[in-house]
Amino acid sequence: MRALVIYESMFGNTRHVAEAVAEGLSSHLRAETVEVSLAPAVVDGDIDLLVVGGPTHALSMTRPTTRASAAQQTTQPLVSPGIGIREWLEAAHLGPVHAIAFDTRVRHMPGSAARAAAKQLHRLGARITGPTQSFYVTGTTGPLVDGELERARTWGEQLAATCRAPECLT
Repeated sequence: MRALVIYESMFGNTRHVAEAVAEGLSSHLRAETVEVSLAPAVVDGDIDLLVVGGPTHALSMTRPTTRASAAQQTTQPLVSPGIGIREWLEAAHLGPVHAIAFDTRVRHMPGSAARAAAKQLHRLGARITGPTQSFYVTGTTGPLVDGELERARTWGEQLAATCRAPECLT
C-alpha cells in the first residue's frame, strides 16, 4: 500500500510536519512526501492514501496575495514559492482515493486550511478518512510548538495502522 503526502510550506514548518507524518505512515505503508509544485496532477489507483497539508492564511488555504505577504516576512526563500494547495486542488484529478488533510496554524486563531482542503478533496471525489488535523506554530513564521513533530509522527502511525485493511479507513 502506498501513501502520498503533498504539502505547501512557507517557512518550513508545514514541510517538517509533512515529513513527520510520512515517517509515521511509513511504519505500515510506503510513504512519499512531495512539495505541492512537484505534485502529480493526477492521483490514481496506485495511491491508497492521499494526505494534503498547508499553512492557514487568512482563515483558509493560501492565495497568491497571502503567499506574497509571507514572502515579505522573511529574508529566506519560501519553501513553496509557486502554487499552493488551493491551486493544486483546483487542477487535480483524483481517482478513488482515500484522503485526509492537515494544516499548520497559530493556536486560537480562527480558520483552517485543512478543513477547506478536505471540503475540496471531497468535491473531487476523494473518500475523506477522518477529521482534519491542525499542528501549531508559535507565531506567523514559527517555529512549531514543542511536541508537534512527535504528534505528527504519531498521527501518521495511526493513519497507517487504520489504513492497512483493503478498504482503507472506510
